[in-house]
Amino acid sequence: MFFKGNKGERNLLTVPLIPLRDIIIFPHMVVPLFVGREKSMKALDYAMGSDKNILLSAQKKAKTDDPSPDDIYEVGTIGVILQLLRLPDGTVKVLVEGKRRARIKEFVSQEDCFMVKVEEIEEPADEGIETEALIRSVLSSFETYVKLNKRVPPEIIMSVTSIEEPGKLADTIATHLTVKIEDKQSLLEVPNPTRRLERLYSIIDGEIEILQVEQRIRQRVKRQMERTQKEYYLSEQMKAIQKELGEKDEFKSEIQELEEKIKTKKMSKEATKKARHELKKLKFMSPMSAEATVVRNYLDWLLSLPWGNLTQEKKDIKEAERVLEEDHYGLKNVKERILEYLAVRSLVDKMKGPILCLVGPPGVGKTSLAKSIARATGRNFVRLSLGGVKDEAEIRGHRRTYIGSMPGKIIQSLKKAGSNNPVFLLDEVDKMSHDFRGDPASALLEVLDPEQNHAFNDHYLDCDYDLSKIMFITTANSVQGIPYPLLDRMEIIRIPGYTEIEKLHIAERFLIPKQLKLHGLTPDNLEIKKPTILTIIRRYTREAGVRNLERQIETICRKVARELLEKDRTIRVRVTSRNLQKYLGVPKYRHGMIEECDEVGVATGLAWTEFGGELLATEVALVPGKGKLIITGKLGDVMQESAQAAMTYIRSRAIEFGLEKDFYQKLDVHIHIPEGAIPKDGPSAGITMATAIASALIRIPVRKDVAMTGEITLRGKVLPIGGLKEKLLAAHRGGIPIVLIPKENEKDLKEIPRQILKKVKPVLVEHMDEVLVRALNVKKKEDIFRGPKEEFEKERTTRDVQTDVVMRH
Repeated sequence: MFFKGNKGERNLLTVPLIPLRDIIIFPHMVVPLFVGREKSMKALDYAMGSDKNILLSAQKKAKTDDPSPDDIYEVGTIGVILQLLRLPDGTVKVLVEGKRRARIKEFVSQEDCFMVKVEEIEEPADEGIETEALIRSVLSSFETYVKLNKRVPPEIIMSVTSIEEPGKLADTIATHLTVKIEDKQSLLEVPNPTRRLERLYSIIDGEIEILQVEQRIRQRVKRQMERTQKEYYLSEQMKAIQKELGEKDEFKSEIQELEEKIKTKKMSKEATKKARHELKKLKFMSPMSAEATVVRNYLDWLLSLPWGNLTQEKKDIKEAERVLEEDHYGLKNVKERILEYLAVRSLVDKMKGPILCLVGPPGVGKTSLAKSIARATGRNFVRLSLGGVKDEAEIRGHRRTYIGSMPGKIIQSLKKAGSNNPVFLLDEVDKMSHDFRGDPASALLEVLDPEQNHAFNDHYLDCDYDLSKIMFITTANSVQGIPYPLLDRMEIIRIPGYTEIEKLHIAERFLIPKQLKLHGLTPDNLEIKKPTILTIIRRYTREAGVRNLERQIETICRKVARELLEKDRTIRVRVTSRNLQKYLGVPKYRHGMIEECDEVGVATGLAWTEFGGELLATEVALVPGKGKLIITGKLGDVMQESAQAAMTYIRSRAIEFGLEKDFYQKLDVHIHIPEGAIPKDGPSAGITMATAIASALIRIPVRKDVAMTGEITLRGKVLPIGGLKEKLLAAHRGGIPIVLIPKENEKDLKEIPRQILKKVKPVLVEHMDEVLVRALNVKKKEDIFRGPKEEFEKERTTRDVQTDVVMRH
């Protein structure tokens, strides 16, 4: 539509208008648009009904939904609709191509759609050297811009360099710039191609400078990420986000929490100073750094220890005695020692905790006794097993320089106990070993020394910790595996094996009720009488403790439980000696190892092992030979020397025994102790081997009801031995009524239970002659010493004279 204006003739074109948001359309630009506003869709309908021309002009503010004429830039681009597609959601997708610039002169209508009168802006032809120089400069800058801006495809450079017209070149490049709408609008409003290129050049240079700064920032951040960790960078971003959102800073909160704990925790001065120093370092660290994690763990350990936490100790001796008697049968010495400690503790407030070492065979209740001591004294209980510990750091801890370092087991156990005065059980102290990593037994010297353990220094904590209020109890099967310096720091309390009577009481009072409860049975379901329990003890177990006895009772309970389910839950099962094989099978042992009859060359000795006392059968056989002494049965050096001493004693008394002087030159004497796979050692079998040799030589049998123990000298004297209680218990278990023991062991008989002495009669001997008289099956002494006395005295005198002559020379 054309009309003439007042100021001469002008070509004005009336076209519909579409206000654009966040986009500027330049001439020569083909763009798809999504149109959803009602006025804009009606403008499209109007254009499609005429010549398809439409004015595309940008809004000054993109958020304005219903713009007025003042909200629209007056310079836009006349475009042609190439394609129009109506979408199912009611919007329209339209493809338009910009043709030429135009300026809005007048808004004709605003009701249904914007109709405007526009004046086309003529683009003057402007070619020259300046324009050519600008084209080259713009192309060079645009190439740099494309290299820096990854959002612009590099292929654009090829298409742009082929454009020769300066105006079209400027419009095409402007289309691909990621700049503000205001900058693009300013380019659209410049009609002169040369001036437009100048303006474009300045915008590109500004963008290049910004992109270079961004690139430098990215490179700097990348280098920073390489120096530190990626997590640190992300945490910094999170920190900034939290700061912007005003959220709580968890790290600061943690610092404050630790600070408050340090103030309220009753630690030593050294530990408090150390904690504050570490907290000060933590404040200046990054929360996600590895060092900060190490410091936090250290502070957590330091603050979690029971520095000043003490449990109230019970001082009622009668109550403590009741608890000990309730939990354990027998063990008189241990109970007396605990009650003595409590008595002194009632009189003296500041008393160092005792360090007891319970030594005894397996299954006698050493570990459970420690728990009872804790219950009787009102202390917490904590247990640390030392079996197989090889590394010193297990006791003292690792230094914090190592990754994953932790305090030693002593400090860890105290944290577990929750108090600073528990009963601390160091189990199996004789099972420790040492290698290149150190000796844990040496580290325990400080722990178990009452003069040093008030300032125990763990490598991880690196500050002194007071262990003097702890009651340390150690357990061992034998003192032989404990180094002497460590043994010297402990009070040894030996726990021997139980007698049959004690085992019977333990089974009735503790083991049977315990197993009935564990298997869901009641005394109405199962009855095991005393003779049955004794049969189990004698014929199904052979031990110093009661562990295997408990297993046998457990087996009976299992079978009875199954029987109740299969038949009738209301029945009562009585286990007797007659039907015991139904539940436990064929008996494993004979009652004792007493020989069935008196035999020549076979004597019964007594041995001590870390599992309790044992009967030791000793056999001697004489074979034709040249005087060799053959010793078998895996005997140690000391035991072999005892055999040689016994043989020398017999040779020295040959005439008195009625033997030829040179009898040993025609015979080989073979001494054998059965169960050859088990190592044996010690001097206490000396009189047993001498008795067996004498019996074999003079052909008089050894009494089957006599056992013996004692060391022999070359002159025939009997020397004292150790482990007498365990040996007498073994004789009692074996059903041997008479035991020959050294005279000097008479003092040890006070420790033997009365019920044992009622069934086992100890006979005190000082010389081997007494042993032979009581051990060999003879009616009078002359049956053994049957040689002529005159010849024996003559032989002894001659030997003494020869010895004197040798000594003079």
